[in-house]
Amino acid sequence: MKTALHIGIMSGTSLDGVDIALARFSPDSQRATLIGAHCLPFPTPLRDDLLKLCQPGEDEIRRAGIAGQQWARLAAQGVMELLQQHDLSAADISAIGSHGQTVRHHPELSFSVQIGAPALLAELCGIEVITDFRNRDMAAGGQGAPLVPAFHSWLLHSPDETRVLINIGGFSNLTLLAPHGQVSGFDSGPGNVLLDHWVQQHRGMSFDPSGSWARSGKVIPSLLGRMLEDDYFSRAAPKSTGREHFNANWLQHMLDGRQHAPEDVQATLLELTARSIAAALALCQPQPKAAYICGGGAHNTRLMERLEDLLDCHVGTTAELGVDPDWMEAMAFAWLAWRCQQRLGGNLPAVTGAEGIRVLGAIYPA
Repeated sequence: MKTALHIGIMSGTSLDGVDIALARFSPDSQRATLIGAHCLPFPTPLRDDLLKLCQPGEDEIRRAGIAGQQWARLAAQGVMELLQQHDLSAADISAIGSHGQTVRHHPELSFSVQIGAPALLAELCGIEVITDFRNRDMAAGGQGAPLVPAFHSWLLHSPDETRVLINIGGFSNLTLLAPHGQVSGFDSGPGNVLLDHWVQQHRGMSFDPSGSWARSGKVIPSLLGRMLEDDYFSRAAPKSTGREHFNANWLQHMLDGRQHAPEDVQATLLELTARSIAAALALCQPQPKAAYICGGGAHNTRLMERLEDLLDCHVGTTAELGVDPDWMEAMAFAWLAWRCQQRLGGNLPAVTGAEGIRVLGAIYPA
């Protein structure tokens, strides 16, 4: 089958911006080549609007419609800039896989909402847009997440070793790839979402570079213990989570009015991310020989150090496997668009809990 160029667009729960990856997939060799990538940060008003939409509020439908259009215009700008950088035109691209921006994810109610005005995106780019990847899996009884493990399995399965891939974005999700082909995966809990919230609140920064502020603090054992008692961590997979569960209100409930040095809370939140990942991985069988990190967490030096301390295996990033850790998720949605066009399954029932393999995505022709 002839290879083609696909674009993947991902903006995750960290709400830092739109990641856009241009990729080529080779079905015969099961290879993915990253041709180029581009990131556009969210303007502060759009980020604020998207964050507000993650919680119930007044006039949500109108606000979601406007924010979705703004998201699509920003994404289209990024697509056009990426094509220009590589001297390509819309006609060179087979499809865009657009995740959109998740504003609600309720697997217990079998629905997930992503906004991103895909019809407008197709109109602005002149390229077929494939979106709404989660809800078909949920209609089949699945969690609708995580979806990236299917791409991990296709691209990075090894016949010689058990690997775990850990994506640390706003939330953390694990993919366990066993040599005999078995795949498991689930959301382990918060990634950067609470860390980012706390540093924004107390230092006015969008994130804690390299985890340096967390490093300056001391872990609060009592607070960490209360956090780890949350029943999400002991829940059996398949499972997925989001801002509906782990959010500012959850953190305030855990603080319970107690006063702590802000840097100590930051250190404790980082420890929560590291410990919840380690605890989840300890339950996986077979145990991996290596863990490869991708997502924004791969740049958090302090978090990487704690994972190296806690995990009983080699810890690196997906760069060691030939995949840039910053663009793994965006590439995954380009791959899901490619799969949808071929009418091939994009989910893994063993991961999401769906009744079977399903073709994922809704198509908006150019």
